[in-house]
Parts: sequence; C-alpha cells; structure tokens
Amino acid sequence: MHELIRDITLSILFAWMLGLLAHFSRQPLILAYLIAGFCIGPFGAGWVHSQESISVISELGLIFMLFMIGLEIDLKKIVRAGRVILFAAGSQLLGGCLLGVLFFVGIGLSLGGGHFDVVYLCVACALSSTVIIVKVLYEKRELDTLPGRITLGILVLQDIFAILFLAVQPSLANLQVSVILLSIGRVAVLVAAALLVSRYVLPRLFHQIARRPELILLGALAWCFLVADTAERLSLSREMGALIAGVSLSTFPYALDVTAKVTTLRDFFITLFFVALGMTIPVPGLSVIGLALMIAAFTVVSRLVTTFMPLYLMKQGLRASLLPALNLAQISEFSLVVIQTGVADHHIAAETANATSFAFVVLAVLSTFVMTRSDEITRWAIGPLKRIGLRDLDHGNGHAEEHEGGHGEARRIVILGFFRAASALLAEIERQTPVLLEQITVVDFNPNVYQTLLSRGLHVIYGDISNVDTLLHAGIGKSEMIILSVPDSLLKGATNEKLVRHVRALNPTALIVATADLLADVGALYEAGASYVTVTRLSDAHELFTVIEAAQAGLLADKRAELDLRLGERREVLP
Repeated sequence: MHELIRDITLSILFAWMLGLLAHFSRQPLILAYLIAGFCIGPFGAGWVHSQESISVISELGLIFMLFMIGLEIDLKKIVRAGRVILFAAGSQLLGGCLLGVLFFVGIGLSLGGGHFDVVYLCVACALSSTVIIVKVLYEKRELDTLPGRITLGILVLQDIFAILFLAVQPSLANLQVSVILLSIGRVAVLVAAALLVSRYVLPRLFHQIARRPELILLGALAWCFLVADTAERLSLSREMGALIAGVSLSTFPYALDVTAKVTTLRDFFITLFFVALGMTIPVPGLSVIGLALMIAAFTVVSRLVTTFMPLYLMKQGLRASLLPALNLAQISEFSLVVIQTGVADHHIAAETANATSFAFVVLAVLSTFVMTRSDEITRWAIGPLKRIGLRDLDHGNGHAEEHEGGHGEARRIVILGFFRAASALLAEIERQTPVLLEQITVVDFNPNVYQTLLSRGLHVIYGDISNVDTLLHAGIGKSEMIILSVPDSLLKGATNEKLVRHVRALNPTALIVATADLLADVGALYEAGASYVTVTRLSDAHELFTVIEAAQAGLLADKRAELDLRLGERREVLP
C-alpha cells in the first residue's frame, strides 16, 4: 500500500510538470501524460516498477474514463442524427475496418489462432480522438459549423461502435454465433436493468440528496462501481460496466449535476490511466517505429477515403467534405482503451500495442497542427481536386441561372457569408417586404445553406468569400449594396476589415455594411471603406433594456407574447 501511494504521487507530480510544458507548447495533455509515465516507469528511470501498482492505477483510470464517456453520450442526439451523419459514420467505420483488414493482413499481422492484432488495429484505427477534436474545434469556434456538427456526429457514432466491440471482445477467442449472442444478451440485460434503475429509482434517491453535493458525488461513484462489479459477475468487463453506468445516468434529470461533480475526480483518474499506459511503453525498436508509422499513415489515408468520399457523394461540397476528414485523422484515446483490453486478455502482441501507442502520439501532434490550419489546407487542396475532375457545388446542377450567377450576375444587394444574422435578416425581409428577396444574392460555402436557399427560390452563389476570385466572379462590382453580417470570430481566412478593402477595390461606389466584434474595430472598418458598421452588442443592449423596462412596468408577459408571435411568423434558414 505504501508503495502504491508513492507511485501515485510520482505519477501525478510528473504528469503535472510535463502537462505544464505541453500547455505552453500547445500540445495535447494526453501526450504529456504518456511521456510522464514512460519517464518514471520501468522502461525509463525505473522509479515506478511495481506491476501491481501500474495495473491498479491503470484499471481505476480506465473505469473512470469509460464512466465519463458514458455520461457524455447523448442518446437523444444519436436518435436525431441526420441522414448525412449516419451515412458518413457508417461508411467511415465499415469502410475503415474493411480497408484495415486488407492492409494489416497484407503487412503480415496476425488474424486467428488466438491472435487478433488485425481486429484490434482495425477498431483502434476506426476511432478518432474526442479530446483533441473538441478542444481544437472549441478554440477555433467551429463546433457549431456544418463540418463541426458532422465531425461531432461521427464521433458519437464511433463511441457506439466501440461499445458494441467491447461487448463482443471477451468472446473473440471463441467467436461463435451462440457465444456472440450470449455476450450481447448479457449486455442487453445489464443495460436494461441499469436504465430501469436510473429511470425509476435513482431520480428519487438523488432528489432526496440534491442539497448534499458530497452525497451526489458518492452516489454516482457507488452506481459506477456497482454496475462495473455486476458486469464482472456476468463475465463482462468492469470497464464495460462503467460505460453502461455512465450511459444510464446520462438519461436522468441529474446527469449534468453528476457530470459536474465527477469531472474533477475523472480528470485525476484519467491522468493516472494515461500515465500508467506510458509506463508500459518500452523504448521502441526499429520494428515498432516502422509499424507505428504504417498505422499512422493508414489512419490518415483511410480517414480521407472513408470520410471525404461519402460526404462528397452526398453533395456536401469539397470544403464540407474535406474538413471532417482532416478533423478525424487521428487515433482515439478510446482506441488505447480497446488495445489495453486486448493486451489484458492476451489477444494482441505487446509489439502491436506499443506501436499503436506510438502512432497515437504521432497523430496527436500532427492532427493538432493540421486542425489548427485546416482552413488553409482545405483552400489549398480544393484547386488540385477540381483539376482532377472533382466538381464543387459552384458548378451547380445544370440550372442556367446558377451558372450565370457565378459569372457576374449578382443582384442589387449581396450578402457575403451566411450565418444567424443573415438568416434573421432574410426572415425579416420575407415578413415585411418579400418582393425585396428578388433583388438579393447570397454568397456562402455552406452546402446546406446553398441547397435550402435554392429550394426557396433565392439567388445563391456557392463560394469562399475570403477568396478575391470568388468576389470577382460573383460580380459584386455591379451591386449597389454589399452586406457583411458574419463577425470576425466566425469568419475563416478573412476579417471584416480585409473583406471591406477587397470589396471597395472591386466596387468603389457600393454601400458596404460591415459588422464589428469590438468597439475598437469600428474606426478601422470605416477607414477601410465601410459605409455603415453594425455593432451587435448595441442592439442586444437595447433589447435587454426594453426587457427591464417591461418588467418594471409589469408588462413582461405582454412583451413575451409579442416575441412569441414574431417567432411563430418566422421561417429562418438557420433555426
């Protein structure tokens, strides 16, 4: 026990020190934890050498990690997943696994005879890192963009795929239909029981202790370990039980409160898991490095093939098809969980497991770099893709007006970029002066916006407004008013000031309406050539002030009824 406490102390200390270095160098924290484990483990300095300590630390971390993954799986979002996301995720997972079998068998890895290296690698390479993707997309403010929503939808369905694999995984050595059905039956029984208890029993208990935060935390942990232990008794893994415990809690009213309470503890034990995983990684030989590079290369290539092509075939456009493929081009932390379950059951060779860990590290660094520059990479790649014959949405579907619109036929009023403000503007015009819609052209590269506006009979040009050639070919030189309603924080590859300068150079006489994020930006936009600058915070402040006045006059219910009436009349492109 004394040795375990000392080992945990060293793990946390080194994880913190290397975590600070990773933070300042903008690298994934998981990478720092793996390196910390390697440094203090038996293959590094040897300060932690007890296999029992490493095993206990790893299993605790794994249980908490899967419990939290379960808590964050939104079953409602899975049910609501659109056709595009379902088809893209299915193609990526099935296509990736099929390509994986061909590739890994082709390079001589084991399949059958008690060795399942190929199976585990196929599953591991099919999963992408939620931690890395969400962090980078959040920092880039792209979680709510179309490529961001597609990426997150695929991630959720990848988690479901991993859960199904973990259900079958203990029976791989005796893979018969009856055994698989028995395993799935046990999982179904455990899931059903957990959902029933979380639906009818736990809410009442948690309601009684809602004012006692320590009991909420303790109750969540008790539930996690109870289901994990039950899973063990059903010949499933504790990790699988922890995952089911989390998923069952994600559906009940106190899920957000439980997640908030458990997050700190989760971070502690997940850190321990990755440090313990780093302890098991030996100094790599040439064969391990070679295999790791092949795994990394296969992951990137297979992701481009199995994600880009289905999205492109569903007419999402080159940009919205490329970005999710780039976002997903790494190996998941969940993949390391899958690999470790294989190691524990002696299904996979240690060399293969080590190579997968190294491939994870390589791709974690590279994909962070690529994702931060994904807009530039996509913009660069679209030209060559068009030259080899892939058509973007700007080629339209054969309607003469679309082709003319892309070659100098923009109308009197042009909206450059389309997000919520532009959506609200069109709804307001439709409500008050619908005839004005015939004089408006929208330029944007969101394929959903493009198709929706076309279906409503509006004139829309598919294109990247940050590209001067797009502005030139859109024909804005003859327009009378150009509206820039997208704030700088959401623009890709441009700013309002840069766009105003480009537009003013192409059209010296047009009225240009721009948008300012900051008060300090207003002067710069006028100097660049803007005719009028909207500052969203001012209109927001005015609206909030009228709410305060209505509340003080006892008229808040009337104001709300007025707003509800206005909302009911609107038919926005982006709800």
